[in-house]
Amino acid sequence: MDFSKIEERMDKTISVLQENFSEIRAGRANPAILNKVKVDYYGVSTPISQVAGISVPEARLIVIQPWDMSILKEIEKAILASDIGITPNNDGKVIRLSFPELNEERRKELVKDIKKIAEESKVSIRSIRRDGIDEAKKLQKDGEMTEDDLKNAENQIQKITDKKIEEIDSVLANKEKEIMNV
Repeated sequence: MDFSKIEERMDKTISVLQENFSEIRAGRANPAILNKVKVDYYGVSTPISQVAGISVPEARLIVIQPWDMSILKEIEKAILASDIGITPNNDGKVIRLSFPELNEERRKELVKDIKKIAEESKVSIRSIRRDGIDEAKKLQKDGEMTEDDLKNAENQIQKITDKKIEEIDSVLANKEKEIMNV
C-alpha cells in the first residue's frame, strides 16, 4: 500500500490551512490579505497583485501603487467591497491601507476563528485517514493484503495522521501567539 499519497493529501490540507492563516490579519500589515481581492480591469476580474505593486514600508501599512493610474478608483472600490475590514486611503497616486492596533476583544475573536479553521483541517485529515484505512480494508478483502498487513497499514496511517495533527496544532499555536502578542 502506498502511504505517500495519503501523506501528500494531508500535506495539501496543511498548506491550505497555512494559506488561510496568512490571510487573517493579526494587526501587522500582510500583503496576503489582498490575495482574494479582485479588481475589475477592463471587464476582467484580476487580482490586485497583477495590476499594482504592493509594498509594506512599515509594520502597519500596505502601499498599493497601480501601474495604470486609471484603475486607482477600481482598486479602492474592490478593497471596500471585500471584507478585509480596512478602509483604503487614496491620495491620487497610491492607496494606503493602515492597520489599526487590535483590541483585546478582537484578538480573542480572531483566536476563536483560527481555532475553528484548524479544527476543520483536523477533520479533513481524519477523513483522509478514514479513506486510507477503507482502501486498506478493501485490499485485504480482495485478498491482496493479509490481516497482519492490514493492522500494520492501519498503524502506519494512524502514525501519519498523528504527525499531521501535531503539525496543525503547531501552526495554530504560532498563529495564536502572533495574534495575542502583536
